[in-house]
Amino acid sequence: MGHPTIYPTGVTIFNKDKASNGYTIYPSGKGALLIDMNGNEVQLWAGLAGFPNKILPGGYVFGSTGTRNGKYGYQDQTDLVQVDFEGNIVWKFNQTEEISDPGSEPTYMARQHHDYQREGSSVGYYGPYEKPLVDQGNTLILVHEEVLNLKISDKKLLDDKIIEVDWEGNIVWEWRASDHFDEFGFDEYAKNVLFRNPSIVSNGLGDWMHINSMSTLGQNKWYDAGDERFHPDNIIFDARNTNILGIISKATGEIVWQIGPNYDTNEKLKKLGWIIGQHHFHMIPKGLPGAGDLLVYDNGGAAGYGAPNPASPFGVRNAVRDYSRVLQIDPLTLEITWQYTPDEAGHVLFADGSKFYSPYISGAQRLENGNTLITQGSDGRVFEVTADHEIVWEFINPYYNNITPSHTTNMVYRAYRVPYNWVPQLELPTEVSIEPIDVTKFRVPNASIGEGTGKVTTIEGVDANKITITGTSAGEDNEGPANFCIVALDDTSIKS
Repeated sequence: MGHPTIYPTGVTIFNKDKASNGYTIYPSGKGALLIDMNGNEVQLWAGLAGFPNKILPGGYVFGSTGTRNGKYGYQDQTDLVQVDFEGNIVWKFNQTEEISDPGSEPTYMARQHHDYQREGSSVGYYGPYEKPLVDQGNTLILVHEEVLNLKISDKKLLDDKIIEVDWEGNIVWEWRASDHFDEFGFDEYAKNVLFRNPSIVSNGLGDWMHINSMSTLGQNKWYDAGDERFHPDNIIFDARNTNILGIISKATGEIVWQIGPNYDTNEKLKKLGWIIGQHHFHMIPKGLPGAGDLLVYDNGGAAGYGAPNPASPFGVRNAVRDYSRVLQIDPLTLEITWQYTPDEAGHVLFADGSKFYSPYISGAQRLENGNTLITQGSDGRVFEVTADHEIVWEFINPYYNNITPSHTTNMVYRAYRVPYNWVPQLELPTEVSIEPIDVTKFRVPNASIGEGTGKVTTIEGVDANKITITGTSAGEDNEGPANFCIVALDDTSIKS
């Protein structure tokens, strides 16, 4: 699918009466950037990397001050820090492991990647019944560890480990993914593929699971009704390379709820459809619309291990889909209770599905008024939709960074919306609605202004006001589902 080279950046749509107004924080490429609803840059914590950036009440921000050399570490952050509004470090953790990389002095690093969570907030964004701790409390951190587990592969693995550290930085709890290999339910095809190629990455290690989100469940109606699987302290996670989504018992470390790695083993999963390469899987916090349901950005792309097929001749990344979905799921019935897909985005799924598509990073956040903030990360797009799928706020990251000498990106890993009163250092902004641009009339300077500027020739017997585009005509009176067709050389239409 082609991509425009010229398009507006910043805020392009804002309906102040329908949006859930507040500040949005995201890793901009310049640092942790806080913007208001009109896209004004109200605070930049320059150079503070975000994997992701999160903000706490009082104007405190999380991030990292360094990243390990990619030759030796894959996506490892050297530390995890909490800074105040003025940029002073008020908390720091870098004690996961002492690292001795070639050419460098041995040093302790956090090896944090993809997620972390401060006590008092289950998912890292606003929940009416939650009180994130800003000057005390424990922190869950997702980190890397190198292991050799011959049950999984004869290659060394880049394993995912979740640790809990107290305010002083002591590790008080830990969990390793590789210790639970037998619980994940891989079939023999997947085990065979995993053994031979556990997703080898740039430093030669097998990033076999690639967990990219984890958080506590927090208060929820399922536990209140007696279901121990949903204990508030239990940890929900997803693993992008395996298409697995699960919940860990904090008390025992066992997997107590799981879907994936396969989605064809029962009728509920078949109806749900394959979740592929997903990100930001979490439970909607108590007090928000949809509380207790699960929210996930189902990226699509390619992920999983299993039987070879035309899209995956060796069985690595064997599940493939070229569009994304945001799914809200009932954890008991696995029914989709809300979704945002190319269909809800107004695209013709068969032909235009990839217009809503981010094959990596991304996320979704439920807002207080029932809207959902969606990070379509690979395109640097963050937008807010109502329960009825109307876009009421849209933002395109204007900052591009080189990932290689010849490739630039404005990607946004994950964005969060928080209330204005979480940042009391700032005056309340003035909100001004932004009407969407009529793209049919938008032109850059010195370009043609379009319709009506040239000679118009009419065709005898043809009403130009009733022409339909081949392949998109609907039923009678242009109502009903669209038909797709290919116009053959003899002008015969083949409908599908």
